Amino acid sequence: MSEENEEIVQQNTEIPAQFPDEVTDDSEVVEFEFNEDGEEDLKKTLKKLRADLKQAKAEKEEYLTGWQKERAGFVNYRKEEEDRNTNFKNIIQERMMDKFLSVMDSFDMAFANKTAWEKVDANWRTGVEYIYNQMNSVFEDYGVQSIGKVGEKFNPELHQSVEHVPTDDQSKDDTISQVLQKGYKSKDKVLRPARVNVFGYKA
Repeated sequence: MSEENEEIVQQNTEIPAQFPDEVTDDSEVVEFEFNEDGEEDLKKTLKKLRADLKQAKAEKEEYLTGWQKERAGFVNYRKEEEDRNTNFKNIIQERMMDKFLSVMDSFDMAFANKTAWEKVDANWRTGVEYIYNQMNSVFEDYGVQSIGKVGEKFNPELHQSVEHVPTDDQSKDDTISQVLQKGYKSKDKVLRPARVNVFGYKA
């Protein structure tokens, strides 16, 4: 073989054969049904397609129902978690306010004796009254209100009766005659009932 022919052969062996790119189709191919004669049976094929479609719809409904249940479960969990956080905050707030009740009692005791209180240095008295007003403002900000006023109707859910005071005035029957210790409530929850004396009518 001549050198020229050898060169041509070498070039041909180095060049790879050219094949068309393989086409991949991931889409599902319809599988036709055939009768006994080997011919396509369109009725059987249609019946199979309907059965497949019915199964697909059932699976879709199953997945959708499962997703809806999971979503509802998550919404309920989030709401329960928010309720737990709210209850926890309320408990902490109530405990914190409960610690300050004794402080408010001390202020009330100091102010109860007006004669002795007015003898206190005016500047010092003004400072103490300012602190007392600040405390009341904090209580109001947290929705805490005092319970127990002279003249109001006795309520066992809000008041604790210490002593019954006889009266011949029927209009005062079962009303508060004296507040021995203020009570407090946070929104609708009683932190401490008011200790009071109550009028009792006697003809």
